Amino acid sequence: MLVNARHVKQVPGRKTDVCDAAWLCRLAEAGLLKASFVAPKPIRALRNLTRYRKTQIQERSREVNRLHKALEDAGIKLDCVAADVMGKSGRDMLDALVAGETDPDVLAQLARRQMRKKIAALRDALAGHFDAHHRLWIGAILAHIDFLDAHIERLSDAIEEHLRPFASAVELLCTVVGIQRRGAQCILAEIGADMTRFASPRHLASWAGQCPGNDQSAGKRRSGKTRDGSKWLDFALEEAAMAAIRVKANYPAAHYQRLKPRRGHKRALGAVKHSLLTAIWQMLATGETYRDLGADYFTQRDPERQTKRLVKQLQRLGHHVTLAEGAAAA
Repeated sequence: MLVNARHVKQVPGRKTDVCDAAWLCRLAEAGLLKASFVAPKPIRALRNLTRYRKTQIQERSREVNRLHKALEDAGIKLDCVAADVMGKSGRDMLDALVAGETDPDVLAQLARRQMRKKIAALRDALAGHFDAHHRLWIGAILAHIDFLDAHIERLSDAIEEHLRPFASAVELLCTVVGIQRRGAQCILAEIGADMTRFASPRHLASWAGQCPGNDQSAGKRRSGKTRDGSKWLDFALEEAAMAAIRVKANYPAAHYQRLKPRRGHKRALGAVKHSLLTAIWQMLATGETYRDLGADYFTQRDPERQTKRLVKQLQRLGHHVTLAEGAAAA
């Protein structure tokens, strides 16, 4: 049995391995130990792949940042003109630079489609001092990025193969606002598809470390810091929450905007992650697709209270307010 040591850390007596082991044996005999969640082997294998793919994606991002630094050192201001240096046009120009072409006019003519409107700006941006050591440096970076792209693609293919038994669960998670296929794969790899392991959405949120901590002693509430959970799950939920709050007219965005002024960005985002995780538990447990509560959920939840709040705001500004029922309310 795998047990969380935190649950029995307040064991009285001498703190030695022998005493602790004997005490744990007695607790196990009495049935007082709670087994930790251990995912089945297919999910554990999927976790290994999704976590390793995440590290490779992070490494690729670091290599792209190194590429920007190398271009700045060479006086190439390509990133000031092109939104994505690693796009098709940008990559053609970088490959030509590594191959030995340094004429800005020739390099600018490699632009494709919409980038051709910026040829004049590209000429100025590509007029740098690209030396031999820049050619070696940037060539090595581009080769490493190509290797990582191929590596990430192979991992993604293997993940898709492992997810075949859970294809319906992945499609279900993709209906949640802010969650794309890669995010759904990471979330499913961390929590699994069997929600009977968690008695309720609150149990899942507590296990994932996506709810306030409960530290109370002698009637006093101490720090309510969120407990540590799976950082990989936190990465996926944060990406989904950041995407969700950027979509207009939906419940996560309304929830975030409601909490941000008085709680700050980080705690408001944490509340959105908790809401998404609650919805995920409900969907995987029942098989239902995601139904958004709507951007007006908080105003329609208690219209009378909302009306009183707005009337008080107008009165504080010096207005006299007279209310009359509209046709919609009647």
